[in-house]
Amino acid sequence: MDHSKAPVLEALQAFHERGYLSFTPPGHRQGRGVDPRVLDVVGEAVFASDVISLNGLDDRRMSQGVIQHAQELMADAVHAEHAFFSTCGSSLSVKSAMLSVAGPHEKLIVPRHAHKSVVSGLILSGVAPVWVSPHWDAERHLAHPPGPDQVRELFEAEPEAKGMLLVTPTDYGTCGDIRAVAAVCHEFGKPLIVDEAWGAHLPFHPDLPPWGMDADADVVVTSVHKSGSAVEQSSVFHLQGDLVDPAVLKAREDLLGTTSPTSLVYATLDGWRRQMVEHGEDLLTAVLALARTTRAAIDGLPGLAVMGDAEFTGPGLAQSLDPLKIVVDVSGLGISGYQAADWLREHRRVTVGLSDHRRVVAQFTYADDERTATALLDALEALVRAADGLPTPKPVDLPSPDELQLETAMLPRDAFFAQVEQVDVGQAVGRVSAEMITPYPPGAPAVLPGEVITEEVLDYLRSGLAAGMQLPDPGDPELKSVRVVVRER
Repeated sequence: MDHSKAPVLEALQAFHERGYLSFTPPGHRQGRGVDPRVLDVVGEAVFASDVISLNGLDDRRMSQGVIQHAQELMADAVHAEHAFFSTCGSSLSVKSAMLSVAGPHEKLIVPRHAHKSVVSGLILSGVAPVWVSPHWDAERHLAHPPGPDQVRELFEAEPEAKGMLLVTPTDYGTCGDIRAVAAVCHEFGKPLIVDEAWGAHLPFHPDLPPWGMDADADVVVTSVHKSGSAVEQSSVFHLQGDLVDPAVLKAREDLLGTTSPTSLVYATLDGWRRQMVEHGEDLLTAVLALARTTRAAIDGLPGLAVMGDAEFTGPGLAQSLDPLKIVVDVSGLGISGYQAADWLREHRRVTVGLSDHRRVVAQFTYADDERTATALLDALEALVRAADGLPTPKPVDLPSPDELQLETAMLPRDAFFAQVEQVDVGQAVGRVSAEMITPYPPGAPAVLPGEVITEEVLDYLRSGLAAGMQLPDPGDPELKSVRVVVRER
């Protein structure tokens, strides 16, 4: 295939050059109707490039195949048989993938550290999860992707399970052994879905962890907006093999997706694919070198420790690590990751993607250079100097891995749509949750609909909230009360 082509971008350019006058959405008419005060902030080019596909980028019959051609080029670029663009982020893509493998009341093996979007998919679909425990690092309070032996045990115990979903990389950059897990799934004739939202860049450099399609996964979901050069909500799901029907996968995406996709997502996905095929390895080589030197420099700062292979990989931990995720343990400064993230934003105008009770995570992409790396290093040096002046962090009551494994009393869907009541947090212990309660980021729920609430997990969440944790899901964001299923009389 000719990867110098970018069908969506070329169609958008033709739309501008030919001077089409549209009497279709979007109503702003390529920016002509936008409030000038909005244009002053956002810019005219954003609206000029906001064009619908039908009778916009393409004709009434979509006969030019603009989107289809762009998706075929994407599939070829990453060694997949099919690729589908999604304009609602990987939150939608992973739901579509799950629905293509299992339906209502059917079983799917799912790791308990999965993102809240996976749980939303369970609620929407009525799929019954068969939970597989991640590799827990109790000392560091981290979860890594599960291994093939755990998967084999579950398929033997639950032979009716329709397939498995694996989350890798994690928000901390730790990666599972996709090839080994895929081999177990295929031994049982079942497909493997990989939620690889943080791994869109992995196909384009040999020194990065294995990419799902190259490691024999059947469906792989990526968020190009996370580690690539596409706008927010830009996602792709990829397919190979004969265990998942591409027509079924597309139909499930149509069921959940918007009928008004934005050309901004399509165009930037298309352009990113071309950029990575032509220049990806060189761009990633440069940022990998930059990440190495930056990691070493940060690790040399007093009170800071950069976590890497020694802490994350090995037996019972992760298989590999994305070196572009720079995980910095700040506990040596006597502060929490929440405090560090807030201080960096307020005092140095530097933001990090993840913070927890003892760590912050800075993600590098090939958009970073010496200037941005130096700014991060300078900000962390300033944090080291300022740390003594920060208040003592409030303690977080961290549960053990066993205490995080809650009893499942109902299907997530059944609990979510059950008759519910809001009870005081002191009365919630022993009740069945009707809502998700999710520390965010990373977005892996501590409590799911259908799980029995325990005192240990409530203590963890409430102490975490007081220490700076964010809980966007519960109906009561202060967690003074909890939504639970009404008990039968």
